[in-house]
Amino acid sequence: MVNYIIKKSGKFLPSKEMKKIAWIKDKKIYKEAEKNPIKFWGKLAREGLKWEKPWKKTYEEKPPYFYWFKGGKLNFCVNVLDRHLDNPNKTALIWVPEPTNEKTIKLTYKELYDKVNRFANVLKKLGVKKGDVVAIYLPMIPEVLIAMLACTRIGAIHSVVFSAFSADALKIRLLDGKTKILIGADGYYRRGKKEDLKKKVDKAIIGTKVKKVIMVNRFNKNKNYSGKFVSFEKEIKKADLYCKPVIMNSEDPLFILYTSGTTGKPKGIVHDIGGYATYAYWTTKWSFNLHENDVLWCTADIGWITGHTYTFYGPLLNGSTSLIYEGTPDYPNYSRWWKIIDKNNIAVFYTAPTAIRMFMKAGEKFLRKHKLNTLKILGTVGEPIDKNAWEWYFKKIGKSRCPIIDTWWQTETGGTLINVLPGIGPFIPTVAGYSFPGTKHIVVDEKGKRVKEGKTGFLVQLSPYAPGMLHGIYKDNKKYKETYFKKFKNKYDTSDGAYIRDGLIRVTGRTDDVMKVAGHRISTAELEDAINKYKLVNESAVVPIPDKIKGQVPIAFVVLKSKSNLKIEILEKQIKQEVDKTLGPTSRIAKVYFVNDLPKTRSGKIMRRILKNVLNKEELKGLITLVNPNSVEAIKKIVENNK
Repeated sequence: MVNYIIKKSGKFLPSKEMKKIAWIKDKKIYKEAEKNPIKFWGKLAREGLKWEKPWKKTYEEKPPYFYWFKGGKLNFCVNVLDRHLDNPNKTALIWVPEPTNEKTIKLTYKELYDKVNRFANVLKKLGVKKGDVVAIYLPMIPEVLIAMLACTRIGAIHSVVFSAFSADALKIRLLDGKTKILIGADGYYRRGKKEDLKKKVDKAIIGTKVKKVIMVNRFNKNKNYSGKFVSFEKEIKKADLYCKPVIMNSEDPLFILYTSGTTGKPKGIVHDIGGYATYAYWTTKWSFNLHENDVLWCTADIGWITGHTYTFYGPLLNGSTSLIYEGTPDYPNYSRWWKIIDKNNIAVFYTAPTAIRMFMKAGEKFLRKHKLNTLKILGTVGEPIDKNAWEWYFKKIGKSRCPIIDTWWQTETGGTLINVLPGIGPFIPTVAGYSFPGTKHIVVDEKGKRVKEGKTGFLVQLSPYAPGMLHGIYKDNKKYKETYFKKFKNKYDTSDGAYIRDGLIRVTGRTDDVMKVAGHRISTAELEDAINKYKLVNESAVVPIPDKIKGQVPIAFVVLKSKSNLKIEILEKQIKQEVDKTLGPTSRIAKVYFVNDLPKTRSGKIMRRILKNVLNKEELKGLITLVNPNSVEAIKKIVENNK
C-alpha cells in the first residue's frame, strides 16, 4: 500500500507520494494569499465556478456586513450539475440504505440532473418562486439532494431540518421562514426499525402557513395522498424534463440553516450563493486533496452544515463522487462502515471524534476483515480530537499511512477554516493547523488585544472575512451584530478558545467551556485529552461547577472502554493522577462520574451544557438535538446516587 505520510523529527509530514498527488504542496500559497486576500479569492472564484456575468466588486465591507463578488451573476445548480454533463455517466451520488437486503443506488450526473430538473418543475407548478423559503425534512436518501438542488435551480431558499428533530423543532423553523411548501418523508430505517416521520410532519404543520407537503415514500412507493399532501414519486413522473435555471446575484441567499436551538429560539444562519459556492469548492478540493475520480464519504447528516458542504455540495462542485449512508454505524454490527469503505473504494473519509471513540470501544475485531487500502485522506470534524482517538484513527483506520486533516469550522463559516493541507502538513495530534489560505485568525484577550504565542485566549477572524462566511441571521440583524461582532470590534468572534504555537493553531473548545480554577484558565479540551490518556478510558467530558475557594472546579464524566475489576474509588484516583501528571495539580479533577454514554448530537458534538445543567439541577433543554436522549436520564441518576 502507498504511504502518504512519513514521520520526521517527531512530526508527521506528507510523503513523496502525497506530494505528487497534492493540489497544494508548497507553503508559498499562504504568503501569496496573505499579500492580497481579495485578489486571491477573486482569482479562485473565476477558476472554480461558472459565472453568467462577472462581478463589479470583488469584496465590499460595511461593518458588520460584507459581500463577495458583488454584481456577479450565476446559478448554483448549474455549477453543481450542468457544467459536469460533458461526462454524463460519471457517478455523482452513491446511496447505501441501512437494510442489508436493499441494493445500493448509484446516480450519474445525468440521472441526477434529470431528476433535479423535473422536481424543480414540480416546485414551480406548486407556486414556488425566487426567494421563497422551502423546508426540507428528509433523511439521508437521494431525494434530499434532489430537493435541495431543485430549490437552487429556481432561486428558492432551502431550509433543511434534521430528520431526527422533533415536530416542535420543525414547526419553529416553518414559522420563522413563513414556509408554504414542505418536503417530507414517511420515514427511514434506523437500527433495523422503521422511524415514522409522517406523524411528526402532521403535528408540525398545524398552525403554520404550509399549503402543500410533498411526501417521499421510503416505505411504500405507491402510497396515495390527498388534501395538503402530494406524492413526490407521482409528481416528478408527470413533470417536464427540463427547467431553465434562474440566474441569481452572487449575494442572493442560497440557504438557511438553523442552529440546533438548544438555548432559546434557533438562529437561522444565511449563506449566499457566490461566496459559499467558491469556498465550498476550494476547501473541498484543497483540504481533502479531492480529485475527479475520488469518492468522498462524509458521515455527517444533512441538516448540519458539514452535511451541506462536504456530504453534498463540495464534492459535486468538484465533479467528484459523494457517498451517503442511511443508517447507524453499528447496524447490523460495528463492521458496517468499514465494509462500505472497501466496497465503494472510498478515498476520503470524514467523520467525528465521537464516532471514532465509539469504534475504539467496540474493539478491533470488527476491523480484521477489512483492507481499507483505498483510503488516502482521513478527516475529523465536530470538536477537538484527543490524542488517543487521533492515534487509533491513524493506526487502525489509516494503517499509519494516511494524513489526518483535523478541521475547525462552524455553521456560520460555511467551510473549513483551520486545518493543515495534505501536501504541506505537519499532522500533529490535537492540533488543527493553519488558517486556510486567504483567511486569517489570531488569538486575543478579553479586551481584544493579541496575546503572546502559546497563551490561550479568544479565537477571532480578521477582515477580509472568508467568502463562505454567513450572510447574516434570517430576519434578525440585531442578533447577528450582538453574537458575532459586539465583543471584539471589527473582528469576527468565533466563541472558541485557542492558542498558537509555531504558527499552528490548537482550538481548545468553546469559550464557555473554559473554566477558571484558582485563577487559572483551563480548557475542557486539555482536561479531556489528559483523562483520555488513561488506559481504561474511552472518552470523557469535563464541565465546571462553582466552588467557594477555587471559583470553579472541574467535574469529569467518563466512559470506560470496558468493564473493569477495579473499584470505582481506585479508578477515580488513577484518573486524577493522570491529569495531575499531564497538566499539574492546579487542574485536578474534583469528581469523576462513570457513565455508559455521553449526550451527543448526530454531528458528533458532546453537549457539555446539558451535563452542566444536570450538575446544577437546572431545566434540561435541547434534548431534541441528541442522538441518545436516554443517556441524560441515566446520567442524572448516577449523579444523584453518587453525590
